[in-house]
Amino acid sequence: LRLIPPADLAAVFPGGRTVALDVGCNCGDFSIAMYKHLCDLKENLKWVTPGGMDLKLLGCDIDADLIQRATESNSFPESISYVTLDVMDPASRVAVLKPYLGKFDRTAFDICFCMSVTMWIHLNHGDQGLLDFLLCVSGLCKALLIEPQPWKCYRSAARRLRKLGHSKFDHFKSLCIKGDVAQKIQQFLITDCKMELVRCFGSTSWDRSLLLFKKSSLSQD
Repeated sequence: LRLIPPADLAAVFPGGRTVALDVGCNCGDFSIAMYKHLCDLKENLKWVTPGGMDLKLLGCDIDADLIQRATESNSFPESISYVTLDVMDPASRVAVLKPYLGKFDRTAFDICFCMSVTMWIHLNHGDQGLLDFLLCVSGLCKALLIEPQPWKCYRSAARRLRKLGHSKFDHFKSLCIKGDVAQKIQQFLITDCKMELVRCFGSTSWDRSLLLFKKSSLSQD
């Protein structure tokens, strides 16, 4: 989060209430950290009321145990909610996300966070699954903050699995999207998902690119 300057976030947030989605929220640590980070920015965002930022954040993960941990440790239950969701299941997405957005008279999230999620989608659902995921999340939001794992993380994950004696990832050997995965994800978001790269914030301590996108149409507003 220290890599993200306030001005760059302010550029993609609307005035008034902000509704956000954290995909693959795990046990909620990032959701809480981002909520605090955004609330700390209130003095830098002129449209925020004196009472602070009106931010509502929904964290989702496929693992029900992680969601339970996130819910139990949630310090901001009035603003942050957690739900078990397989984001790759279209019916489940509609059943969970549409009612949540409806509470705020929205049809899309203002911003979606996808932190260290793409590799797991890719390994478990293959090349087409990754592309379907990118189309999905870009269609859910007006802005997207994404942290793709580099190819070396794929190899490390495969090695860990072998050492544990588990079966291999079904799609690992057949993946065609590899090498500079972050660049290929960036290109797909721009050309196929009609998003615009606002900024690359450089690399995190895990050598992962942190990329901020917004819908191309928003640049004309």
